[in-house]
Amino acid sequence: MPLRSAPTRSLAAAAALSALAGCSGTNTYSQPEPRFGKAPAGAETLAVPPGQLPPPGACRLWFPGRPPGRQPKPRPCSEVESSAPAGAWVLYRPSQDRSVVHVRYVDDRRAGVVVWIRVFDASSGAFIRDVKG
Repeated sequence: MPLRSAPTRSLAAAAALSALAGCSGTNTYSQPEPRFGKAPAGAETLAVPPGQLPPPGACRLWFPGRPPGRQPKPRPCSEVESSAPAGAWVLYRPSQDRSVVHVRYVDDRRAGVVVWIRVFDASSGAFIRDVKG
């Protein structure tokens, strides 16, 4: 067997790991566990007008600092969470509890990576609790 260079071995190892990952038998989207550290800036109260929250059972991508009328429209959560850009928030209204909104804070540098989840009162924007894993 001929000797391979280090970059070729690394590439071959990466390809093998990718192939093994694809054979797991499950095709579900797996959200990374949030890592808890410092809460996102401005996370004490939710500065989203109640009329801009997504309907129960739906999600809405929210960009802090952008006017409410210039925010994306609510969509199914499966579409919003997987495409959330770095620094955005994913707002979610659970169908079973319409009085709250869950806010998933996406990492400032890594798209789709949730670093903090907080629950707020939907009508007042008051902070209720953090969600851990």
